[in-house]
Amino acid sequence: MFRDELLELFPNDEDAKRLAAHTLSLGGFLARHAPSLAPPPLKRQAIVHGHCHDKSILGFDDTRAVLDRTGLDYTVLDSGCCGMAGAFGYERGAHYRVSIASAERVLLPAVRSSTAETLIIADGFSCREQIIQTTNRRPMHLAEVLKVALDQEAP
Repeated sequence: MFRDELLELFPNDEDAKRLAAHTLSLGGFLARHAPSLAPPPLKRQAIVHGHCHDKSILGFDDTRAVLDRTGLDYTVLDSGCCGMAGAFGYERGAHYRVSIASAERVLLPAVRSSTAETLIIADGFSCREQIIQTTNRRPMHLAEVLKVALDQEAP
């Protein structure tokens, strides 16, 4: 976990302790501060690409827990990295080729083969950009998915 690593590097640094305590994904924030969140159910299918940082550092369980509360029929892709890795995928030459090859391993074929009604969920900015630039789909952040659920209840 990021918090543990930060505290190992700076065990006596009060700023590091405060930063570690406040570093959360949206899923982590909602799990900590809105544990009884019950969004209106979304009776849809979704493909979820977990951001590398969430999966490897912050943890992805909180995001799954929030998604579970939406009622979505979702699949979390075992896709590894989207290939973008920040600016890596924008660089010409070998970086770009590695970026596309990584995305074409699982993520992009899954997105392309999904139906138009299937939600594509990817919280990482770079992940969403990779999907936008290589498919005809617009992925959503978890916050946008929750807004869709709330908007369907609006009068």
